[in-house]
Amino acid sequence: MKNYTRIITLSVLFILIFPQISDAIPAFARKYNMSCQTCHTPVMPGLKDYGEDFAGDGFRLQDYDAPGYYTEAGDDKLSLIRNFPIAVRFDGFVTYNNGNDKKSDLESPYLLKLLSGGAISPKVSYYFYFYLNERGEVAGVEDAYLMYNNLFDTELDIMLGQFQVSDPLFKRELRLSLEDYNVYTSQIGMSQIMMKYDRGIMLTYGFDTGTDLTLEVVNGNGLPEAGAFNIYDKDRYKSYLGRVSQNIGDYFRVGAFAYTEKEDQQNSFNNSITNEVLIFGPDFTVNVDSRWILNFQYIMRNDSKVFYSPATLISNEDVETSGILAELIFAPQAENSDWYFLGMYNWVESDYNPADYESVTFHAGYVLRRNIRLCSEYTYILNAATESDYGRLSLGFVSAF
Repeated sequence: MKNYTRIITLSVLFILIFPQISDAIPAFARKYNMSCQTCHTPVMPGLKDYGEDFAGDGFRLQDYDAPGYYTEAGDDKLSLIRNFPIAVRFDGFVTYNNGNDKKSDLESPYLLKLLSGGAISPKVSYYFYFYLNERGEVAGVEDAYLMYNNLFDTELDIMLGQFQVSDPLFKRELRLSLEDYNVYTSQIGMSQIMMKYDRGIMLTYGFDTGTDLTLEVVNGNGLPEAGAFNIYDKDRYKSYLGRVSQNIGDYFRVGAFAYTEKEDQQNSFNNSITNEVLIFGPDFTVNVDSRWILNFQYIMRNDSKVFYSPATLISNEDVETSGILAELIFAPQAENSDWYFLGMYNWVESDYNPADYESVTFHAGYVLRRNIRLCSEYTYILNAATESDYGRLSLGFVSAF
């Protein structure tokens, strides 16, 4: 008990020393010579409506042009960025009892990203980042896509490349906490269908009524290296996600999605099956003047046939999985707040027991600079797959420049 009292005391002290930030690109602020707070809430990387419009318009401001952004080369068909936009994100943490090991660990760099993005023509934009270091390894490219804005002069946008399947719901890359959104990352047996990164196409359409529609077509097996004939997909099937969301009044947004696919699986005994997966559920956000933000997601999943492991002789049928994500963010002074606080609840329950997960997270942070935050986080894992409850403390920084 004395050890935990010491840890809690140290966490309060370390909040005054260590930071956390947004996953924004400071290159955008440099391009337009304005503060990150123009687009972001104080609880960065959360976005204001203006920031959502900026991202949806292909990282360009419709009411302001950046002078000297392109090089004048005497060719109207050439859009050559004068100063190539590059930004860096650098995170470091100190953790205690990660994995219930009763040990402290110095985790810096926790990650080091090289990011770039912007407009390369009046309609076409790009975005990508490269992990120079992620938990001690070179992880490579995750987000990487081209976007065509306002196709056919309508509100239709199209994106081609790598992105997270869950991006139209709640963006994992924009979360404040180290604790993940486990409803999107749970793996069921040998199934490779998750709501993490994948390669594909995304179409979005926004109506003046506040209704947004999204359609995704992805490979459905993550980001593996290309196989024979430079083919990324492991089978002949594609995954499809459809989502609709609606703004209701000034503070409330509600949405629902469905994600479906077939996939081929083969165990060590050369037995082959075809697994049909359906993932669906509602979500909503309550945002009261950027002071209180509540995000909620409920997910249901069914796998028709799945091998629990390569050594499983017979497939398991009709495997059911449910999950909840609830996240509450509080910024006491709204847009003028330097402090923020977060509480999060994760719950996943599945017929495939290793996927079961439950945790409660408390997180506090201080805005040292717009691109540096101080933070402290405590997560209590209530029902880990190991059937061992434990608490995990993290203290650290996230910076971008």
